Amino acid sequence: MRILHLLASPFYSGPAENVVLLALAQREAGHEVTVAVDRRRKDVPAEEPAVPRLRELGLLDEGGLELSVKSPPWGVLRDWSRLRARTVDVVHSHFSHDHFLARWGRPSGDTVVVRSLHAPRSLRSSLPAADGYTVPARSLLPRLLEQGKLAQVLPALVDPRFHPAEDREVLRRELGLKGAPIVGMVSTFQPSRRHEVGVEAFALYRQQRPDARFVLVGDGQLLESTRKQVASRGLSDAVVFAGYQQGDDFARWLRALDEVWLLGLGNDWSARAAAQARACGVRVVAVEEGALPDLADVRVAEPTPTAVVDAALSSQRAPRVHPTNASIAEEVLALYSQAARARRDARSRG
Repeated sequence: MRILHLLASPFYSGPAENVVLLALAQREAGHEVTVAVDRRRKDVPAEEPAVPRLRELGLLDEGGLELSVKSPPWGVLRDWSRLRARTVDVVHSHFSHDHFLARWGRPSGDTVVVRSLHAPRSLRSSLPAADGYTVPARSLLPRLLEQGKLAQVLPALVDPRFHPAEDREVLRRELGLKGAPIVGMVSTFQPSRRHEVGVEAFALYRQQRPDARFVLVGDGQLLESTRKQVASRGLSDAVVFAGYQQGDDFARWLRALDEVWLLGLGNDWSARAAAQARACGVRVVAVEEGALPDLADVRVAEPTPTAVVDAALSSQRAPRVHPTNASIAEEVLALYSQAARARRDARSRG
């Protein structure tokens, strides 16, 4: 099967990681897979650029697509023409720009178009037509199935670098972490992630666990206000601001934790950080948003400091095992095949 993933982003972060892991697993299953990304925006100093990483992995599509939200109209038309001329079995689009390009630039013949949706806002009346859809959480699936759409959940895939620490105490010493238990939050400092709730919850939690430490990994618009909140609560000696981490460094910080609190989601509802934490053997305490309920060891009934502490102090751990990347890829490949059959049947009836 020849598969082309469309991802109109120049960054190797966020959903891009999931797309790349899916593409790698599909290639491992014996398929010809490439990933087209934004080739127009080259100045991305704050993020790891996607092009070098994809080229290193042998996944970079060289079919001439610019695939950028910054493209002028003639650039989009050029992409439309080049996509229509491609010979592929599946076009799997991931961002809004990709969806509309694939809708109007579908290659001729029996090429299947599958669209990945990342959040509830995508489930709207103007949803572009496709042969199949994926959603990041089970809670989003019923609306598509009720409309007669072919759809399934595409859960977070996990990079092999996320695994339990060989010696957590040694790792903690290397990172300068003291105390126990070590609790963390690993997300951008923005309102939806509820760091303010997390800090207040940690203040309560420390009354029961006086030697606990709180590790905050990330950056963002609310970083400085969170620092001030930590200082005002007298927690400065117990809170570590680890800054923005990526790649192997992020995995090391995550492995060092006993527990991670995920108190909200951003633009992507796949809850990838929860899957990564579970792979590292880290207990997950999470609110009921997106795919978090499927990945949490214990759920927070409501996003309040008291509810977070109650969940954290419980001994609950979920026995569920997250599916492997290979099994996730198999399910997505089955969706492609099912969509292809449905498309052929519709054409034969047409």
